[in-house]
Amino acid sequence: MIKTLVSPCSVVGFGSQKLKFDRTCKNVKPRAVRMELTITQPDDWHLHLRDGDLLQAVVPHSASHFRRAIVMPNLKPPVTSTAAAITYRESIMKALPPGSSFDPLMTLYLTDKTQPHEIKLARESGVVYAVKLYPAGATTNSQDGVTDLFGKCLPVLEEMVKQNMPLLVHGEVTDPSIDVFDREKIFIETVLQPLIQRLPQLKVVMEHITTMDAVNFVESCKEGFVGATVTPQHLLLNRNALFQGGLQPHNYCLPVLKREIHREAIVKAVTSGSKKFFLGTDSAPHERRRKEASCGCAGIYSAPVALSLYAKVFDEAGALDKLEAFTSFNGPDFYGLPRNSSKITLKRAPWKVPEVLSFSFGEIIPMFAGETLQWQPSFE
Repeated sequence: MIKTLVSPCSVVGFGSQKLKFDRTCKNVKPRAVRMELTITQPDDWHLHLRDGDLLQAVVPHSASHFRRAIVMPNLKPPVTSTAAAITYRESIMKALPPGSSFDPLMTLYLTDKTQPHEIKLARESGVVYAVKLYPAGATTNSQDGVTDLFGKCLPVLEEMVKQNMPLLVHGEVTDPSIDVFDREKIFIETVLQPLIQRLPQLKVVMEHITTMDAVNFVESCKEGFVGATVTPQHLLLNRNALFQGGLQPHNYCLPVLKREIHREAIVKAVTSGSKKFFLGTDSAPHERRRKEASCGCAGIYSAPVALSLYAKVFDEAGALDKLEAFTSFNGPDFYGLPRNSSKITLKRAPWKVPEVLSFSFGEIIPMFAGETLQWQPSFE
């Protein structure tokens, strides 16, 4: 449901553009500005909740906007077994605000030692929905990741096909000789394409895509078998955001931000209406002192602002009518899960993002800290 307001003789803001009208209103077609948009409550198909104090601090932000979330397993130690996933889920449930209906969908961390039997247990558990592939050393807490995908991990991948268990891929090679801005492209060529050719029935989600190459690859694959999650940062920021006004550690994530041509390609893909792309924030909280350090952590904390930022992207692209499918339909359809029945309303109501989020253990800087956003989610 969309509510609109018509302003025929004024300056009307629509996304990042403003249209000026003459005072006589002659030969001017009134333009409707969308003031409200009610959509099916979204899910987050890529989320980091951490554990301990961080978990307690951040889970309410995701639970306030999203009905479900695919929770990443890269803890210390990583979540490599179904039993560990069940225990982690119990910790998340205990951290939820009273009355919350948020449902964490758990994942397993794939290693060279994972056994096919673990995939059977995961499917039977009813709480594990996917397996995450981290190439060893690719990102935060990935040191236990995969080193031999087509050798030691092949029996597990074959069992995943039998169990219809999706593989979630951090799509970067880790060879230090490969330029950091090319690691996604090379991963597609050397790992992902051969994987799809070898196991065409394996369901694969290419996580947090960052390049035109990834867009083209996903679009070339069979619908229903290969999809992609897209973050707010890779829709709104290019690599200049890392360096404008000095080094910006809170804009540093992995995969790293890319050139503007890649950002534009991703925006075009998600606002096209394609069913292959869906919301995955990759919201990744770190304490401020760990971001603003001599060796700062990778990760952007977007959970409190993600829906506002996705709405900004679709608004500026003139594609608000396609926002609901991206946020609320494409993900559950890919996973074979029912769409949510609850609703959430996005209102055009300017609000300022807090400069900092303070907790007993320290501070977290949210994405777009201190900036004013135009869309605000609310439940009726």
